[in-house]
Amino acid sequence: MSPKTGRPIEGQARKDIKLQIRVDRPTLDSIDELAKKLGITRTGVMMKGIELVRNSLDK
Repeated sequence: MSPKTGRPIEGQARKDIKLQIRVDRPTLDSIDELAKKLGITRTGVMMKGIELVRNSLDK
């Protein structure tokens, strides 16, 4: 049996740090709606949001 089991690592960097946040219901509903429209996870929505903010600040 292979020593590496489980889900493959997505992207280039290993994601082994867990971050929990508290949000209100409307914010969670917005995240879920965006995730469904984009076909990505809640985490993916948050990562894209961070990327957009970073890009706007770098300009």
